[in-house]
Amino acid sequence: MKTPTTSRAQSFVFKSFAYLALALTTAGLAVAQAPVADSPAVEAQAHAMLSKLTLAQKIELIGGVDDMFTHAAPTIGLPRLKMSDASVGVRTWGPTTAYAGGVALAATWDREFARSLGQSLGRDARARGVHFLLGPGVNIARSPVNGRNFEYLSEDPYLNGSLVVPWIEGVQSQGVSATVKHYAVNNQEYNRHNVDVTVDERTLREIYLPAFETAVTKGHVDAVMDSYNLINGSHATQNEFLNLKVLKGEWGFQGILMSDWDATYDGVAAANHGLDLEMPSPRFMNDKVLEPAVKSGAVKESTIDDKVLRILRVALRYGWLDHPQQDLTQSTYSAADRPVALQGARESLTLLKNDGGILPLNAGKVKTIAIIGPDAWPAITGGGGSSQAQAFEPISIVTGIANLAGPNVHVLYTRGLPDMGDLFGRTKWNGPIKVATYPSEDFSGTPATSDEPTISNYKNEWWGAPDKTPRSLRYTGKYKAATAGKYLVLAAASGSDHYVIRVDGRQVIEQTQVEGQHPESATIELSAGQTVKVEGDYLPGFVGNRFGLAIAAEDTLLSEDVKKFAAAADVAVVAVGFDASTESEGLDRTFTLPWGQDALIDAVAAANPHTVVTLTAGGPVDTHRWLDKVPALLDTWYPGQEGGTAIAEVLFGKHNPEGKLPVSFDRAWEDNPSFKDYYPIAGADTKLHVVEVGLPDRDDVIPHVTYNDKLMVGYRYWSTTGKHPLFPFGFGLSYTTFSFSKLEVPASAAAGSEVKVSFDITNTGKSEGAEVAQLYVSDPSAKAQRPERELKGFEKVRLAPGETKHVSLTLDARAFSYWDEAAHKWTIDPGKFTVLVGDSSENTPLHADLTIK
Repeated sequence: MKTPTTSRAQSFVFKSFAYLALALTTAGLAVAQAPVADSPAVEAQAHAMLSKLTLAQKIELIGGVDDMFTHAAPTIGLPRLKMSDASVGVRTWGPTTAYAGGVALAATWDREFARSLGQSLGRDARARGVHFLLGPGVNIARSPVNGRNFEYLSEDPYLNGSLVVPWIEGVQSQGVSATVKHYAVNNQEYNRHNVDVTVDERTLREIYLPAFETAVTKGHVDAVMDSYNLINGSHATQNEFLNLKVLKGEWGFQGILMSDWDATYDGVAAANHGLDLEMPSPRFMNDKVLEPAVKSGAVKESTIDDKVLRILRVALRYGWLDHPQQDLTQSTYSAADRPVALQGARESLTLLKNDGGILPLNAGKVKTIAIIGPDAWPAITGGGGSSQAQAFEPISIVTGIANLAGPNVHVLYTRGLPDMGDLFGRTKWNGPIKVATYPSEDFSGTPATSDEPTISNYKNEWWGAPDKTPRSLRYTGKYKAATAGKYLVLAAASGSDHYVIRVDGRQVIEQTQVEGQHPESATIELSAGQTVKVEGDYLPGFVGNRFGLAIAAEDTLLSEDVKKFAAAADVAVVAVGFDASTESEGLDRTFTLPWGQDALIDAVAAANPHTVVTLTAGGPVDTHRWLDKVPALLDTWYPGQEGGTAIAEVLFGKHNPEGKLPVSFDRAWEDNPSFKDYYPIAGADTKLHVVEVGLPDRDDVIPHVTYNDKLMVGYRYWSTTGKHPLFPFGFGLSYTTFSFSKLEVPASAAAGSEVKVSFDITNTGKSEGAEVAQLYVSDPSAKAQRPERELKGFEKVRLAPGETKHVSLTLDARAFSYWDEAAHKWTIDPGKFTVLVGDSSENTPLHADLTIK
């Protein structure tokens, strides 16, 4: 008997229900469940759940609760969903494994490591019952001083997109949703809640949006986080162009669009313009705002339904309704993932200078090694803010080197510089400090006066007991120089405090950050016996006095052990750079090294010609004062908990350095193409009226930044202008050498077709190593102005001495396209293109032309 036939649609529905049931049953065993594809079964279940909710219940679901959760809906079986920050580790819920993430990941140029990292983070999340990892961050490193560059990736959209896809796939394969952030153009921390970025559409499409686009269209990320800032006049969380037209329209994003924490500013506008979930709580998208808006027609109930459906679909894709998210088969302290952390650290370390082949160190000849500097111990695994992860067992540079060197090598360690609080307290002022406290915020009125022996009230805290009493404080003192030379002027406060420092009436320091801040310093020249008048005008924020001010001769800053240890050692390692207090979310960092560190390097280099500098930073820094005095510079980024071990292995040749710069390394901040247009335009501020339920209306001041550098970001600027940075994008030294040969490019291709490119790479040295072959495309015949070259392909290759590998790369249509603003689409101008292959943006020995017809 012939069985009844079913239609293809019916068969698809039956199979979808079967697959969904199987996935949910398997999920009940708490094994990793990658998201299932959307299907009629998922859609039907989501709509059935939605139909059981009242309007008030639906509105409740689109606002967070308890800082890191969504609301549960017990009537439909929806649990509350747990989140965690995730730039270098699953950091919100206690100690964790801290990996080489962000810019360190980008320095690996390794797609497969990105996948392994994502899988490890996913397992760590499951061990803690986390549903959403709030990462990766893919914003472009437009400027070296952005405080969050360390947790983003690179200056190049292709490199960012190439690494973010396997990262997302790795995380989501473990049953955890990734959250790509911060959408969009969050390229500075200065006044991040209020700054309005003016940027043209072509620059958006070619530089700042592609990594997000790739995350959505190729990585299939299930959550996106909006940024704090405004873009072309509208906050990201209510930006119709970005959220509805581009993200949910052109890219077809089907997941959840959430706000950054307290990044929502208008409930109705956010609801109508694409925001699905307000975090950490519904200050604006709440029942008091949205229920009347729905009743009046200002917001359609179908708009609320779409947001809830997106949350439900994601929960159904991962099976979160049917099993506990915490997987007890995963370790909270994961020994299995320590090798992943070590791999990332090894691959990211980038050797920038190695004069005379001082590295690797000869273990047989090094009997004493001096390790000096504030970043030598304890271990610095990452920058500050919401990405700061507390590792279980972080390995510092001191312990890493000592462990590898063994008991027969003497290790001498000193921090070299005093604690900042001690410096404030020990400054020898010439008489008491006169303190005038004014009952206003502009130094007007009759002040209360007092005398203090020092200016040492500094506290490293963003928050504290509120004190909104209007006041401003003026500190006046005298300082007498004991000897001639360079003197450090150092000041610090916290939060939104503001201060200006003057020496003999000349301003030497001004603290301008709005949300958070780092210590500020200046160097002045004084002659022996010279007495100067020092004034500090201090405006506390909303808490008490947190101000400190010091002056000290540079040669007295350093501990007595610095020169003694350096001179006694066969080699000196100076560990300098930033940490969580000086490079962080909420504030921009300095381009110069933190206070005293230039002087520290000078002193060590003068005492020992075999000096190696290790640099901890999220990007380039000012090296002009000391780079020509030291033979070696190793950029360590923020290498995670295994950084000390990896650094020791590279210094002693146990691992061949293989990191490549993901950013151009500028000589000076002023050389960077964003320098003139980074901070807000003077006099261009506007006001934005904000209405928040339960609070008085307010007018927020909106500063404006215009991206006049347009497409000329990083190496695009340097290669187009013919100028040169200190170290180019893609650069990194190895203990071996490589050569490129036999480039094969077709003579012509049809517009829109794929182009196959191949070449050979050979290890011409004497040790095993890894090289990153980089492919750039140039369009000299374009009708529109384009950068001289753009990265469009790369491959990391590991080779034994003398080994050759044949590399094949495929270029798609986007590799040859630019955004045509008039036509509002990607365009290829037929004509001549040039393919260039090499090991950095400036060293491309292979090149060949092809014609796009």
